[in-house]
Amino acid sequence: MASDCSLNHWAVMQLYQLTATVNLYDAPTGDRLASQGAAGRFLWAPPLGSERTYVKLAEDEYGGWLDPRDYRHLIPAPQPYQPIARDRAYIEAVLEDVIAFCIAAQQIPHEYLWGGTVSPNYDCSGLIQASFASQGIWLPRDAYQQEAFATPLGAGSIEATLPRLRRGDLVFFGTRERATHVGLYLGEGQYIHSSGKEYGRNGIGIDTLYPSEDLVSIAYRQQFRGGGRIEYSYIPLG
Repeated sequence: MASDCSLNHWAVMQLYQLTATVNLYDAPTGDRLASQGAAGRFLWAPPLGSERTYVKLAEDEYGGWLDPRDYRHLIPAPQPYQPIARDRAYIEAVLEDVIAFCIAAQQIPHEYLWGGTVSPNYDCSGLIQASFASQGIWLPRDAYQQEAFATPLGAGSIEATLPRLRRGDLVFFGTRERATHVGLYLGEGQYIHSSGKEYGRNGIGIDTLYPSEDLVSIAYRQQFRGGGRIEYSYIPLG
């Protein structure tokens, strides 16, 4: 996540709504994406100047630096952002649509994009966030945040976790200290995710938690951390 700014930066904030997709960068200069905001999303910003401004997306409270060339895509919000609470019953009813979103994203030309949360190019957690958001369910932005937000379903051992996983759960990968990757569980050991070139793919694919000769599956099996279930939608703390 991009670094936050001083309290003075947020002394005067205004809520905007986006009219087009914008990029949020992880530094005042440079081209490394932190996240993206799709048209229709809400965004908190202090007074806008002539340089990049640190802003926060309202739905997940994720911050980044907005380029002044994108200020034209901000309009004062016509109404306050109103998060909608979603319980597990609602989530279960739309999980097949969440999965369908990922499958459809795989079918169109795309590539892995670090910081990508908008079609066609996603990073791992961006794909997961966008798929749930398509059904009105907001998740935190990054894989480690999504892992902390989800209800744990076992940790460390694939063999112990697999019996607890249901279709539509999340599976997490990374180091001992932190989740760095996430996928959406499809059942029968398979999960769909967006992964980069370092593991032999450049975009969305389906891999397995079971022993396999597939190099991508092997790489992620070695980094498995556990599973998680989404029980409700993220509500900003304010």
